[in-house]
Amino acid sequence: MRLGLALGYGGEPVEEILPVVQHADRIGIDSVWSVEEYGPGVVSVLGYLATTTEHVKLGTAIMQIPARTPAATAMTAMTLDILSRGRFQLGLGLSVPWIVEGWHGLPYSQPLRRTREYVEIVRKAIAHTERVERDGEIYPLP
Repeated sequence: MRLGLALGYGGEPVEEILPVVQHADRIGIDSVWSVEEYGPGVVSVLGYLATTTEHVKLGTAIMQIPARTPAATAMTAMTLDILSRGRFQLGLGLSVPWIVEGWHGLPYSQPLRRTREYVEIVRKAIAHTERVERDGEIYPLP
């Protein structure tokens, strides 16, 4: 069995979170998951934790699809993987309509198509095996 630790939504002070995460790292907790909603972004939190831990996997649960382009997400994921020395795990999700429309100002439409196109682009960008081109309905790339 693997155990993980989920961090809260509200931008808890780092001086409260860091000792807990470092203790989890020392005692063999498998993973620590950061979330984003309206408050602090998941990327900055995990970037900081990547430099202050050694073993624990660091993941996004979730990184909001509407908040970033697929290319930005791919670049961010690759950077977090470098900072964490291969311990990063990317979790993506659409969030909910009131956050997407009310906070990001985007329509909450075609969620399945949006997710499929987004994930395809992120995977291709991270793989670095081919030029990322796509004739997508939501995310067309030249």
